Amino acid sequence: MVSALFPIVDPIGGSPVFLLLTRDYATETRRVLARRIAVDSFILLIASFTLGAHVLSFFGISLPVVQVGGGLIVIATGWAMLNQKDEDDRGPARRTVTCADALSQAFYPLTLPLTVGPGSISVAITLGANAPQHLGANLLAILAAAIGSAFVAVTIYLCCGHADRLASKLGATGTNVILKLTAFLLVCIGVQIFWNGASKLLGSLPHFAGVVALPGIPARVGESICSAGKSVRRCRPRRMDSRARSRGQDSRCRA
Repeated sequence: MVSALFPIVDPIGGSPVFLLLTRDYATETRRVLARRIAVDSFILLIASFTLGAHVLSFFGISLPVVQVGGGLIVIATGWAMLNQKDEDDRGPARRTVTCADALSQAFYPLTLPLTVGPGSISVAITLGANAPQHLGANLLAILAAAIGSAFVAVTIYLCCGHADRLASKLGATGTNVILKLTAFLLVCIGVQIFWNGASKLLGSLPHFAGVVALPGIPARVGESICSAGKSVRRCRPRRMDSRARSRGQDSRCRA
């Protein structure tokens, strides 16, 4: 559970994003917000592991659709962060956000989809769907998932709660560079999540099945794949006949 979720959640890489969205907050407010995000992330991961597959099945939603929707939200959030003004252009009003206002943004967008995004939810749902269905083994799998999610939540709190120390060491210019680069990477991550879901949805369509599902097939093999509704025997028949005829004419001339 930890080995599968920790690289996707990536609390270390997500700390600059948290710092960018909370740069106007006081240090104590940022710590309280980081604690709430860690708790919400733990609950969301456990809920995705135990109930995620059943919820998606009840509403008739597939994982690619979740990836497409989550990718669009990540793209929009990253784009807004990329166009956010720097500290010099913000004006004199800073650190006027109360703790209650900060906690209102704890779940969205700080927890979902920035910390526990569509990729983490998809992995948790997949692990829960493949868990043993026996009572004893299922309880053991849920316990292991809870321990792994708790470890991920603790790392989220440590990385987000102490993100201000990273900013103090980098300085104003270095922090601004890191934040803008992180915002650009967040847009790229959103595009990748969106494409992961969109490619699976397009691959389920007959017209796009040969194009999306086989992106690395060489051109010679791709030419032998017929479009939907056509037989494979109809692919490139005339070129083979012309070659056979030319060989037959050469043999007659030699004779």
